[in-house]
Amino acid sequence: MGRLALNKSTLNKEGRKVKAYQKFVPALDLKRKQLLAARVTAQQKLLEHDQELVDVEARVKQQLRMLSNYQGRADELVRIKHIELVEVNLVGIRLPELRSLELVINPYSCLGTEHWLDKLAAQLQQVVEIKTRRQVLNKRLELLNQGLQKTTQRLNLFDKVLIPKAQTNIRKIRIALADAERAGVVRAKIAKNKRQALPS
Repeated sequence: MGRLALNKSTLNKEGRKVKAYQKFVPALDLKRKQLLAARVTAQQKLLEHDQELVDVEARVKQQLRMLSNYQGRADELVRIKHIELVEVNLVGIRLPELRSLELVINPYSCLGTEHWLDKLAAQLQQVVEIKTRRQVLNKRLELLNQGLQKTTQRLNLFDKVLIPKAQTNIRKIRIALADAERAGVVRAKIAKNKRQALPS
């Protein structure tokens, strides 16, 4: 960047910069607050899902102790038939949202399998749904964190760098202009005194 010109034109330009920058700061701060609130909500939902997973796991351990002896593939009992994700716009950031999720239980022989498999399939459906919601929430949280970081950087750039720099430039220019004006007055007085001291 070139040297700062200490004149009225530059003073006006720096003044306009400060006004423009100060218009951005409240909008960026509001955006940052909205992103923070959305992040807190997403984190709370994640904690709720984690607790739900712990609860399901505890139920399975309590009700289905015989699961450890099961020879089949429990992980193949449930599958996702349909999932619909949509994007929602939150202050310029596109976030994923789970609109619908359809799970199906893969068919199995009722006569050739254990009687408790129905209960296991229902619990597995819950687990798959919770884990799918968690994946979407994790992606949402990642995007919110990125957006929050960028917004905070921009806010800091305006608030802590650009505005103070422009204000410092304004002070320098005003001091230089005031000094130049005083020097002009002093020169004028000296010149006047010299003219008066000359013999007529």
